[in-house]
Amino acid sequence: MNVELIEKARIRIASVPVLVNLVSKRVRQLNMGERPYVKPLSADEDKCDIALREIADGLLISEVDFGAIARAEQAHSRWSD
Repeated sequence: MNVELIEKARIRIASVPVLVNLVSKRVRQLNMGERPYVKPLSADEDKCDIALREIADGLLISEVDFGAIARAEQAHSRWSD
């Protein structure tokens, strides 16, 4: 994994847990045969580096559903009471 690519991707997605989840999901997709959104630099380029370049180039984004988070917190607080 390329440290420089990680830093570039972190500029786009500041949350490390979100970045890790996005990269891992994209790597699974690439391993299942989906085409990359960027041209691989070589035939054996690591899929993780491809995913990080896609994020760094702004081709992959992550959306947060704050409503779902609030609902989960409400459900959790009901169970805690």
